[in-house]
This record gives sequence, C-alpha cells and structure tokens, in this order.
Amino acid sequence: MILSRRTLLTGTGAVAALALADRAISPAYAAQLKAIGLQLYTVRELFAKDPVATLEAVARIGYREVEFGGGGYETMDHALLRKTMDRLGLTAPSVHIGYDALLQRFEPSVAMARTLGAKTVVLPYMTDEHRNEQGWNAALPNFNRFATQLKSAGFGFAYHNHDFEFTIRPGGVSLYDRLLKETDPALVKLELDIYWAAHAGEDPAALIDRLSNRLYAYHVKDMRPDRSMTAVGQGTLDFAALFKRKSSAGVQHFYVENDQAPAPYLPDITTSFRTLRALRF
Repeated sequence: MILSRRTLLTGTGAVAALALADRAISPAYAAQLKAIGLQLYTVRELFAKDPVATLEAVARIGYREVEFGGGGYETMDHALLRKTMDRLGLTAPSVHIGYDALLQRFEPSVAMARTLGAKTVVLPYMTDEHRNEQGWNAALPNFNRFATQLKSAGFGFAYHNHDFEFTIRPGGVSLYDRLLKETDPALVKLELDIYWAAHAGEDPAALIDRLSNRLYAYHVKDMRPDRSMTAVGQGTLDFAALFKRKSSAGVQHFYVENDQAPAPYLPDITTSFRTLRALRF
C-alpha cells in the first residue's frame, strides 16, 4: 500500500478490530521501564491496511515507542508517518531495515530512518543463503561496514536474532558466536529477541550476562510450555528476573513483539502492555 496524505490523515476505517482499543489505558507509570515499545511487525496486517488507525490504537493502549518493521512501511510516506507519530506522542527510536536494502539502497534507507526520527538501524533477519559458514562469513564484514557508515550518518546499528544463529553451528561454532567475534563490539550492538534465544535452547540469563555491554534493546514475547509464542505474561519466561540483572542495565528499549499474534491482534498487544506496565523488578 502506498500511503497517501488522505489515507494517513483520515484513515480508511478498514480495521474494525481497532475499536477494541478504544478503552484508554493510562500510561501513568511503567514500573522501572522508561517506556514500553511495540515492534509494528506484530500488527503488520492492520498497519498495511490502515496505518493511521493502527498507530492511533497503539497509542491509546499506552505505548509510547514503536519500532518499524513489516506492513510495507518502506513504501509509505515517511514524513506523514512522522507527523502522525508526533501528533500521538509516539517516537520510533529504531527501524528494521533488511540486509539487501542496506547493501543496495543505503542512502534512501538512511533518509527514511532519519525522517521517521530513528536513532538506530536494526538488521532484522538473514535469509537462507546466508545461513551457512560461507554465506555468514561473507556477510559479517558488511555488518561492520554498515555500522561504520551509519555512525558517520549519525546512527547506531544493531543486529536482531532469531533462533538459527544459535542452532546452526558450522565446525561446532554457532553463527551467533561468529558474529560476536568478527564484528566490532563498539559499533555492532545487539537487539536480543529473548523468545527466539530461549527457543534455540539458550539460557536467557546466561546469554544476557555474556552479551552485557553490547545489548541495545530487547524484543519481549513470551513462551508457552510447548515453546509457541504468546503475549507477555501468558507464558513461562521470567522477564522481571531478566530485566533486573546487572547486565540488562544498558538496555535502552523494550519492544513487545509477537510474530504470531492472533487476530484481531490488539487484545494480544494490550495484554503484553499491561503486563509490562505492572512489572516490578
């Protein structure tokens, strides 16, 4: 969908589920979290159909930060998205931008991130051709190059994990450990998806302690006993214990995400918000 001024300012009304968020939730406090964010990939179908109504619903729930990813946001009018966020009191500290876009469309990607008000570019995913020793080792120098170029442009850079980085282990060394060793820790930070790390069999507490100063942000989604995704507070992960670790002290953002949130989506992200808002750690 190409976002037009008319679509953004008026909304299409296509997302009936947004009515579920009409009941405002006061963001008067968020425990020790300065702000609770939402990765918009969670509501990508709603966002693609009606971005303005989706952002309005997210703000009504109480979220004050969003992270762009999915929903076709790359082709929308970014100045108008920024205007909408400003009106709603939302900020976008970081955006997800794919590997190929950073390789082939670096300057337009930076311009997009700047217009949206982001300070950090996050590489969200590596496709199958990179998930082997040769492909991964070829890509890692580009991670360093992206980070260096982004620093010159005034941005930070971080990598977001899934599970494959831990489970694919050429020669007995995981792709994630290769990333840690071969990239500059001062420039290549980490957006740790706690669910995916746990899904891969990692101990999240031990991993957080190991990553420590490289941590930029957390993706926060819960895990059921059968290892499926669920809203925060509906699973088994002890986020309070993880957040209170000394190694979490430098984490700047806490983004709710659920790749598999059930339609109509808003109840799921409301549950996660309420859980994190009430969290004590």
